[in-house]
Amino acid sequence: MTNEKRPDLIREGERLDDLQLGGLELIQNPGQFCFGVDAVLLSDFAKVRQGETVLDMGTGNGIIPVLLAGKTEGKHFTGLEIQADTAEMAQRSVRYNHLEDRIDIVTGDIKEAAEIFRPAFFDVITTNPPYMLAQHGLTNSADTKTIARHEVLCSLDDILRESMRLLQDKGRFYMIHRPFRLAEILIKMNAYKIEAKRLQFVHPYIDKEPTMVLIEGVRGARSRVTVEPPIIMYERFEDGNERGSRRRKV
Repeated sequence: MTNEKRPDLIREGERLDDLQLGGLELIQNPGQFCFGVDAVLLSDFAKVRQGETVLDMGTGNGIIPVLLAGKTEGKHFTGLEIQADTAEMAQRSVRYNHLEDRIDIVTGDIKEAAEIFRPAFFDVITTNPPYMLAQHGLTNSADTKTIARHEVLCSLDDILRESMRLLQDKGRFYMIHRPFRLAEILIKMNAYKIEAKRLQFVHPYIDKEPTMVLIEGVRGARSRVTVEPPIIMYERFEDGNERGSRRRKV
């Protein structure tokens, strides 16, 4: 990967964020939905082996494929995004980082993913989907931030159904979601033949309930799940200060 910068790829109102990963940077528009810690956690949790192909459903600005390309030896990463302007920005981030040979950004609908891509093709699927049901606190269904947070354009069923069709046998599925929907998620994963194999909860503080859960599923696997030690995001100190922790409770 060359270090040549491409300032011509950044549009007015956009910014360039350093990902602290081998010089990789990401183009973002503060007026739209910018990536958060959940994307970073998912990229850490997902296991991508050398030579594997990966699909990121609802890729947004392309943060997951870019992070995984920097962290793993996966052969090829594809990001699927329904919003054309967001997908175009993600494509520019790929070009800015000279990752065109490893990452493709495709504009398309998750509900039609199995028609866009070859069935049973991917080794790994990742997704950081909308956490909230469409009816919950919905204001503007066309707003970029609303689409990212609410199941306006796709549902959990859509994601799992298309993942079942696109994953190879024993292919791996990685998702980050909210714990309050965990029972629903596990039931639906089983219905779509994606068996939960690994869970990890994310807590803001050691004495607070989890706000996120990381889930690994395997297509066509037997039932057996491991709950990993939780991630604790912040520590409180006697001086009243808070510091990022990302440590795991033993």
